[in-house]
Amino acid sequence: MIYGYIRVSTDKQSVINQKYEIECYCKNNKFQIAQWIEETISGTESPNKRKLGDLLNRIKKDDIIICSELSRLGRSLFMIMNVLSICLTIGAKIYTIKDGYRLGDDIQSKVLAFAFGLSAEIERNLIAQRTKEALARCKAEGKILGRRPGPLKTVKLTGHEEEIAVLLNSGKNKAEIGRYFGVHRQTVRLFIRDRMRQK
Repeated sequence: MIYGYIRVSTDKQSVINQKYEIECYCKNNKFQIAQWIEETISGTESPNKRKLGDLLNRIKKDDIIICSELSRLGRSLFMIMNVLSICLTIGAKIYTIKDGYRLGDDIQSKVLAFAFGLSAEIERNLIAQRTKEALARCKAEGKILGRRPGPLKTVKLTGHEEEIAVLLNSGKNKAEIGRYFGVHRQTVRLFIRDRMRQK
């Protein structure tokens, strides 16, 4: 399935130019857009808060997302890399027109896969270090983070309440925490709701 993704930052901007570029690109490459995703929202917002997040949750292997340029996916390099990494993991493809970028099965994508893996490992190490430092500081200040789980079924996150609390306090969203622990963001949401509610 081929998706056309269009994003503008304000309602004063027009989606017409981006749509025209994508339509011309598809015509020249004999592609047919099956669904358009258009939104008016800042690129600084997390994909999870955008229609792009919904699209990333439902794309499948060999699906293609076509957009005018990489900056439509996000305003920071880390955010763009995260989106590309998700697609690479699924086996979906992203084509950008102005950048001439194609994420697929070529050597460029394999190099990016290595870069994504290395970046993710560095990020996990940094998060782990920051978590340890934050836990040590909170314990030194006498703060109590989280609480013991009730008589509920033990899950993969059991025993990590303090780390999760620190990650939440540092601004990490549930999807990021899920990736850190290797679970789905829904698992994180339910765990926080059921195990970490304030008494």
